[in-house]
Amino acid sequence: MRINRLLAIAAFCLWLFTGCCPKTSSLSDGVAPEVGWEERLEEMLPLLGHRNWIVITDMAYPLQSGQGITTIYADQPYLEVLKRVNEKVKAAPHVFAHVYNDKELEYITEEMVPGIGELRSGMRSICGPDAKSVMHEELISRLDEAGKLFSVLIIKTPQTIPYTTTFFELDCAYWDSARQAALDALVK
Repeated sequence: MRINRLLAIAAFCLWLFTGCCPKTSSLSDGVAPEVGWEERLEEMLPLLGHRNWIVITDMAYPLQSGQGITTIYADQPYLEVLKRVNEKVKAAPHVFAHVYNDKELEYITEEMVPGIGELRSGMRSICGPDAKSVMHEELISRLDEAGKLFSVLIIKTPQTIPYTTTFFELDCAYWDSARQAALDALVK
């Protein structure tokens, strides 16, 4: 009887700590709490500024472990996620984005990856002509460096076409380099 009571208490405690509490993870482990990706973006965007990054990736993109890097999963098509992120950044009053795509994407053929042309076209349609092509490893290095001091938000998608990562390097929307140079000249 006493053992049954102890087992019942243990089972209740186990249920209490695993079953009824929402599953979350610490931001310090680089994985965001389990909330919708759009809600997480809405929550973070006002906090992000120049030198922060938002990255939309394919499924094989690695889970980076840098302290400033947070990864969330969006279980929606890549182009839908890219479009929503682009719209949110463009609507933000405080930032704009320098947009980069993997240079390798330009060289993948339909024979290598069926459907790549349609995907590239969709990416161009969303990001516009100002998106720059940069080698993937260079962009990863820039993210690693940025993540040492600044926040990076990575949004992984179920996309399984290689080199379909889009990088948004955020910058200040209401202050530009010319005004900064003028201010620097006055301060010196």
